[in-house]
Amino acid sequence: MEKNRFENVRTESSWFFYLVHFVWRTLFKTVWRMKVIGENNVPKKGGFIFASNHISWYDPPVVGVSIKRPMHIMAKEELFDMPVIGPFIKVINAFPVKRGQFDRKALEFARMIIEKGEGLFMFPEGTRSKDGSFGKARPGVGMLSCLAQVPVVPVRVRNTDKMGQLKRIEINIGKPLYPLKVYTSDDYQKFSEMVLEEIKKL
Repeated sequence: MEKNRFENVRTESSWFFYLVHFVWRTLFKTVWRMKVIGENNVPKKGGFIFASNHISWYDPPVVGVSIKRPMHIMAKEELFDMPVIGPFIKVINAFPVKRGQFDRKALEFARMIIEKGEGLFMFPEGTRSKDGSFGKARPGVGMLSCLAQVPVVPVRVRNTDKMGQLKRIEINIGKPLYPLKVYTSDDYQKFSEMVLEEIKKL
């Protein structure tokens, strides 16, 4: 029998999460002069999906602390079995996903989180771009938004792939996109593609 991957995974933010959030946000603002544009576009309450382009391994922590509202993020399952790293990412609102396949249980867990009124951080392309270009949108963002009826906030991050050069990090947050009230499974992909197009415009 498969073990419960989501046992003891947090659905609410701990005091340790807020401490890490404050430290990282301060670090990125001080050392990399992180500039966040459009933070007022983030819903003040209720569930939402924060959808960003993905150009660097640093994107999760950088974009994750770019706004004051806490968010949850999927992380590959193998990380949760690693000493130190596993317990750490659990308390900073990460939850496991099986990479390279359709992980229904992870999507159900993600839906539960946003239906509770929490934020969810996702990459519409599903994977990191090695050259900074945009790939193809996957249906996950559109599906979760439609099923849970929560808005998607498009986000574009720049220069996280140049952090070694101490380039200024820029994060541009667009206006929320709302899903159709009546939809079919075909609309999942279409909505994800629309989100990605909005990210490109930022």
